[in-house]
Amino acid sequence: MNAPAPARNRSAQVARVTTETEITVAVDLDGGGAARLDTGVPFLEHMLDQVARHGVIDLDIKAKGDLHIDDHHTVEDIGITLGQAVRQALGDKAGVRRYGHSYVPLDEALSRAVIDFSGRPLLTMNAAFPDALIGRFATALIHEFFQGFCNHAQVTLHIDSLRGANSHHIAETMFKAFGRALRMAVEIDPRMTGVPSTKGQL
Repeated sequence: MNAPAPARNRSAQVARVTTETEITVAVDLDGGGAARLDTGVPFLEHMLDQVARHGVIDLDIKAKGDLHIDDHHTVEDIGITLGQAVRQALGDKAGVRRYGHSYVPLDEALSRAVIDFSGRPLLTMNAAFPDALIGRFATALIHEFFQGFCNHAQVTLHIDSLRGANSHHIAETMFKAFGRALRMAVEIDPRMTGVPSTKGQL
């Protein structure tokens, strides 16, 4: 049986403007893994490029934030806006797999991500970074990014660093695992009709 075509164009664009940041995010869930990123936060761009490539989604993210203070507001608000865009692109979630999971290694580091487009936002993240900074990027902001995404995509996400000694490797495996779990969850399931929930909605 052939997989059903997506019910609609699964792309969205969202803008978020506050006194701290100005952000636009465009996402295409049926893209090819391309990323156009202009955020002023180079390490986050490196991680978002991993999400696009391994999630096989197209991302176009532009951000201007109060980086003269620190990266916090920009990183958190990109997570929020990306979550809003993914949620909008999915629509009623009819026909998707809903759940996704992935393990990703990088040398000594190994991370796992498990995601559920449940409509119930929850982040459980376990990671011990040996370093407070990767370059000038604060590793504490990784939690803020994923928290913002979960709250606004309305997903449950469990993301765990299972082992690792290099902070860059740990972060990269987390974002790659997240991208691959996201890819699995938003794929169209050829055997699924309607919304993947006994409740009839997510």
